[in-house]
Amino acid sequence: MDPVPRVRAGAAAGRPRRQVLVPGGRFVMGDHFDEGYPDDGELPLHEVRLHPFLMDECAVTNAQFATFCKQTGYVTEAEQVGVSPVFHLAVEAAPADVLHRLDTTPWWLAVRGADWRHPAGPRSSITEVQNHPVVHVSWNDATAYSEWAGARLPTEAEWEYAARGGLEGARFPWGDELTPRARWNLNVWQGAFPTHNTLEDGYLTTAPVRAFRPNSYGLRQMVGNVWEWCSDVFDPRWYRISGVDDPLGPGSGQGPDGGTWRVMRGGSYLCHDSYCYRYRVSARSANTTDSATANLGFRCVRDV
Repeated sequence: MDPVPRVRAGAAAGRPRRQVLVPGGRFVMGDHFDEGYPDDGELPLHEVRLHPFLMDECAVTNAQFATFCKQTGYVTEAEQVGVSPVFHLAVEAAPADVLHRLDTTPWWLAVRGADWRHPAGPRSSITEVQNHPVVHVSWNDATAYSEWAGARLPTEAEWEYAARGGLEGARFPWGDELTPRARWNLNVWQGAFPTHNTLEDGYLTTAPVRAFRPNSYGLRQMVGNVWEWCSDVFDPRWYRISGVDDPLGPGSGQGPDGGTWRVMRGGSYLCHDSYCYRYRVSARSANTTDSATANLGFRCVRDV
């Protein structure tokens, strides 16, 4: 299948944002291999029909998010709180700024001064990673950026349809095999998680947004690198009653703590099949709207 031609869609304040046209069509949404976690709700398989839309070729970068903050004075939720989680092998902070390990995921450290400008902690900066995806952004932050850019977050159905790139029922955006011809097509964990990464794909944390080949729609790194926010409320039961035409997700749902959570898609550089086999195109996860971590970003869509 030939890649869909790229188009340029003007963002707010005259800032261009490279997007691709995702053609409308139908697909069967969900886990075709029954490999997902039951609590994630990747089943049952169900047909979805979508109108065409424009999607960012890549996740929003540090440079793009910096422009937004400079022009609007926006302050992210992680900056307001003053603390955000950083992976334990990537921390760049004084010992006094490393507050504690997270209880259920001890490879995450709560680091004072970690935010999108300082993704590994206060001793880090985005100077050398302008073309990496912005991280430490909450769903609320991502929504604010999207509105400024004259766009929106993708629905979960749009995200999965786009990630598949026209491959019906495939496990990954390029097919079913993780490393065809022994080549890594995504940025995930290799080795023994969470203590030793062999870096076979070249990266411990984030990779540049164009580091790997695009799928057949021209979209890059739809799996791996960073999780991406979707607009939908998360409910693991949703697929049982989801509508067919341009579904928007449930009107309400509950996360593990009883609160409302939003969908995340795509997995991240920390995913490993030993504990988080969620870098498949059908995989789902979720978090609260004010949560931000060092492996969570987003991309935008626009209606045609």
